[in-house]
Amino acid sequence: MLEEVERWLTTRSWSLTDRPLHRILAAKQRTGRTVSVVLPALNEEETVGEIVAVIRHDLMQQVPLVDEVVVVDSGSTDRTAEVAAAAGARVVHRDTILPRIPAVPGKGEVLWRSLLVTSGDIVCFIDADLREFSSDFVSGIVGPLLTDPGVDLVKGMYDRPLAGAAGQGGRVTELMARPLLNMHWPQLAGFVQPLGGEYAARRSLLEQLPFPVGYGVELGMLVDALHLVGLDALAQVDVGVRKHRHQDGQALGRMAAAIYRTAQLRLARGHLIRPSLTQFERGPSGFEPHTYSVDTEERPPMAEMAEYQSRKVA
Repeated sequence: MLEEVERWLTTRSWSLTDRPLHRILAAKQRTGRTVSVVLPALNEEETVGEIVAVIRHDLMQQVPLVDEVVVVDSGSTDRTAEVAAAAGARVVHRDTILPRIPAVPGKGEVLWRSLLVTSGDIVCFIDADLREFSSDFVSGIVGPLLTDPGVDLVKGMYDRPLAGAAGQGGRVTELMARPLLNMHWPQLAGFVQPLGGEYAARRSLLEQLPFPVGYGVELGMLVDALHLVGLDALAQVDVGVRKHRHQDGQALGRMAAAIYRTAQLRLARGHLIRPSLTQFERGPSGFEPHTYSVDTEERPPMAEMAEYQSRKVA
């Protein structure tokens, strides 16, 4: 590990106890910074309501840390939108945001568009499939952005159990993202959960970043933020244990392909020769190929969009 990263781990990796809630609240009051929490959601009716309810109770009603909770629904066919609204979130459908640009499927697409329908100086992203959710996830990763003016982006780090075994979650992280980062961007080797969906950043940074439309958004954001603001502006906070729905191996393969594509574009600033991935499933006549397209599109920095510029002027 680089000496720079070893130093970073001692100065930019924190635990929840390093910033008690009263200190975070005092910093928010002193700075006047506002906080938006965004939950990208697709068919998450079983979990999204509880997450919204916990955030609202703990961080809006009990203490004034969060200013708004927005669920961006990317086309759910279940009751995700109804459940989220009933729990107190403002629900916005992906397709109603920036309608002149047709939306494409993907998590990064939703996160990018969320910048247009939120107002916080700090934007906190939380995945909508978390179980046994604690508001520490939000306060923990927002805290450094309120107390430390030199920090621009904070990732959550946590244990990810799989089938009851500690530390076995995050398979794409260990098999794809971590090797890529260690080999090509060794300054980012200290991030425990580089692909984790729980992180917060200053709007002033997010609006300058391109957003890969799919699963590559987290890796792309880390790499681009490193080049834009430097390692010392990035941090991570230990928020405990993350429990969520795990995907099957083939879905993880498609995720890994999208992440590799994101890395490849940042290494070469070119294009994939063959932006697709063929996987195999056993059928009645043996193994059958199924080919999936790999996300190759990225959205430009939001600061370049006329609608966003108009909103800021207004």
